[in-house]
Amino acid sequence: MNAENRRRINRRDFIKLLAAAGGAAAGGYFLATYAPWLDYDEAALESHSAYMEDSMDDPMRELIRYATMAANGHNAQAWKFAIGESEITLLPDRSRRLAVVDPEDRELWISLGCALENLLIAARATGYVAEVAYPGGQEFVRVKLQADLPQPEPLLKAIPLRQNTRSTYDGRLVGAEELARLQAMPLEPGVSLRFASTPLDLALAADYVSAGGEQQYADRAFLDELITWMRFTRKEAMKAGDGLFSRCSGNPEVPRWLGARFVANLKPQQQAQADADKLRSSAGAVVIASQADEPVTWVRTGQVYERLALTLTSLGIQSALLNQPIEVAGLRGEFQSAMGLGNALPQLLVRYGYGPALPRSLRRPLQQVLA
Repeated sequence: MNAENRRRINRRDFIKLLAAAGGAAAGGYFLATYAPWLDYDEAALESHSAYMEDSMDDPMRELIRYATMAANGHNAQAWKFAIGESEITLLPDRSRRLAVVDPEDRELWISLGCALENLLIAARATGYVAEVAYPGGQEFVRVKLQADLPQPEPLLKAIPLRQNTRSTYDGRLVGAEELARLQAMPLEPGVSLRFASTPLDLALAADYVSAGGEQQYADRAFLDELITWMRFTRKEAMKAGDGLFSRCSGNPEVPRWLGARFVANLKPQQQAQADADKLRSSAGAVVIASQADEPVTWVRTGQVYERLALTLTSLGIQSALLNQPIEVAGLRGEFQSAMGLGNALPQLLVRYGYGPALPRSLRRPLQQVLA
């Protein structure tokens, strides 16, 4: 069955659910649920603006604003920031952890690494030398800052523009010059990249994405956690300032009860295959791997991923994560071997290519993330 037929089936199932809603979405219910007067795109633009009115007079707060634009799991924004004298501390917010999909907090620490990378880029660009204390015996990342001359940072402008673009790509290949730039990107100690750009590589990775997705979508706890972090209307998305807004993945706005029912009734094999098809539509993929599995390495992995995503953004190339074969513990070792990683442990699977931009996710106000 081809991808177009699968899209038709998804649409047909969705229309049936819409029909079940009857007239509930009419009149006052429609207004209360969807709040069409709310401008989501304007709110998203504001939350990704480089300079905010509440931080222009405080350079530390502005650095944190850049940090909060980083990639993170389920857009849970599971981080806190503490401002000290000439230092900023990044802490995990475990009240927002993803207990099902990320039981060891591996992706939580990776998300903190993404935030750290943004903060360091912004610090250099605005005139600071940074010294980073990575998590060891302590459960935080500390950045000491010393005033210096501003340094050119070509990735700074990409920070507000970066997004996890979950759409299907058009299959166009990335040029040799762009690919060479990606492959020459500086890494962090203990972190490596494995580029998968041949049809055979992509097909192999897609098989593992499908296998991992099928197990996840068959897991009731996984679906419940996913639904918790989904925002089905602009009203609830803008109220929460976090989570996965349906429009950001190309889906329509619907009442929460209807969207939750739809997600809860996803057919595992069908949805897993749709994810695999998205990988096949891409120009290529990158496995980010590491030599160790501990917080300091996870943070460095996040730095490399954010750096990669920002570099892709600066080149006009979309990217998105497909971590299913890594998040399913029983597949991780098989995926590691199949991708020829040797002793390096797979941490993230990133696809990249060209496709339509989607609405960006929101970020919470600074006062909500300051410790």
